[in-house]
Amino acid sequence: MAMMHDFSKTALILIGFQNDYFSPKGILYDVVEESSRITGVVENTLSLLTVCAEQFALVVNTPIHFTQNYSELKNPIGILKAIADVGAFKAGSYGAQTIEQLDFFSNVIEVVPGKRGLNAFTHTALAQKLKEHGVTNVILAGTVTSICIDSTARTAVELGFNVTILSDCTSSRTPFEQTFYCEEVFPLYARVCDSKTFIKHWREHG
Repeated sequence: MAMMHDFSKTALILIGFQNDYFSPKGILYDVVEESSRITGVVENTLSLLTVCAEQFALVVNTPIHFTQNYSELKNPIGILKAIADVGAFKAGSYGAQTIEQLDFFSNVIEVVPGKRGLNAFTHTALAQKLKEHGVTNVILAGTVTSICIDSTARTAVELGFNVTILSDCTSSRTPFEQTFYCEEVFPLYARVCDSKTFIKHWREHG
């Protein structure tokens, strides 16, 4: 956490906080439900926002939206094919909507549209937005840890940002996968800590 003292240059990036993942009515709720329940991803992210939201240089929400026929996906495989097959994250649908718990923070959360794949930087203005606000440090929260969080974090590192991933503000397809990425993969290129440690650090240095 040594490089995270300047919160005026730190952004929180929210990924996948949408009904299809986090509402019991969501199409993909069962995919991340167990991991999300164990990590407490939603509750811990809300607690983090309650304490720190207005101190960040920027809080960004990067929802994923697709057209009705998924025409933007050319021969999708893996999770993107699964999303298309089950009809998740269609623009204008209940499942594509941001979870209502984040409404309370709508005055500090800026939505960056355009995410239609695994990486929140691809086909979006996220990198430009971060640079406009003088951001050098990014914090990642959301789902799915092994896919969207990982790909976004790796790109952030390659773009020159200092990256921290919050282990209890993220969730994956299984508890094992969550633990494996947080303990074995992310430390290879980023910092990993839980939200309580981050908040303690903020109170001491913010």
